[in-house]
Order: sequence, then structure tokens, then C-alpha cells
Amino acid sequence: MPHALPACPQCTLENTYADGDNLVCADCGFEWPALAAAALEEADTVVKDANGQVLQDGDAVVLIKDLKVKGSSTVLKMGTKVKSIRLVGGDHEVDCKMDGGSFMLKACFLKKA
Repeated sequence: MPHALPACPQCTLENTYADGDNLVCADCGFEWPALAAAALEEADTVVKDANGQVLQDGDAVVLIKDLKVKGSSTVLKMGTKVKSIRLVGGDHEVDCKMDGGSFMLKACFLKKA
């Protein structure tokens, strides 16, 4: 069963539990409001490109390597510029439209243009 509660922000261990409106770390004893934990999880969803630049919706990016499209013979070529990206959750963080169609890409294969 996956651990549903966030790790402790002080010691980073995952041995945490809920106590009323607070979350408590059983290892170091640190307590913090559960609402703050939700805000921390949202802050952790920052998407960065291959160079560490923060990406935002609407940014233009460039592919840093050739990418084979799964289930197709299509290859997205290195240096291709993609305009107006959209950030989404999941393993492939960037949703975009190119000449060949719509694609979901990993940010580690992109750099901000």
C-alpha cells in the first residue's frame, strides 16, 4: 500500500501520521498543519527543462535530442521548436501540438527557447 501522507519537511523521512488537523513525524517529532502539506505538494510540481529553467504554460521549447514516437515510425527531430506548451501532471509533463500531431513529452528532453 503506498504511503498517502507526505514526508516530513524537516527530516524528509516518510514515517508520518495524521493527528487531528496536524501531521506528525514519528521519527523527529515535528508537527505541521495538514493544509500546509497540501501547499507543499503543489509547490513540488514545478516543471524544469534539461537546463533547470522553470517551464510555464505557453512557453516555447526546443527538443534537445531525436525522439522516437511510440507505436509509430515517426521521429521528432532534435532542434524542433515547439510553441505554446501546456503543463500537465504525470510522467510526461508537457503536452504540445506539432506538425505530426499532439504529443506528450518529458521535460528532460526539452530546453526553453
